[in-house]
Amino acid sequence: MAGIINDRETIEFVRQQGSAAKYVTSVCTGAFVLGVAGLLKGRRATTHWAYADLLPFVGATHEKARVVKDGNVITGGGVTAGIDFGLTVVAEIAGETIARKVQLGIEYDPAPPFDSGHPDRAPALKSELLSARYNEFRATYRTRIEQAASL
Repeated sequence: MAGIINDRETIEFVRQQGSAAKYVTSVCTGAFVLGVAGLLKGRRATTHWAYADLLPFVGATHEKARVVKDGNVITGGGVTAGIDFGLTVVAEIAGETIARKVQLGIEYDPAPPFDSGHPDRAPALKSELLSARYNEFRATYRTRIEQAASL
């Protein structure tokens, strides 16, 4: 995903489509595609927790939530927040009753075996993951966001 934010053709396509779209949406680091396209300026948004502090680089204000709706823009956090995101979009388009039917149909009744799915509940694991895995990805994202901003 980090490479796509430097693809001028893709970003211009997203910018054009997003400017006239009824809904502009993303999950996880897809928020940076929207951001580089200028679609998050002045908006509240979310993304994967490890990248949330980079949202201001694309003009967005991070809101700590699994799903954030700001006008016609709906963003979702990390990959599992994508289910919450999907149900939110279904409710927006087809109504809460249909979204509830979809939730039941996919048997979405989360009961994780551990209470470490959010960095606020797992600070030691967060530090370990950030230093071990995400620092390189975050640096790449930041560099590419800065490069894309100059396009």
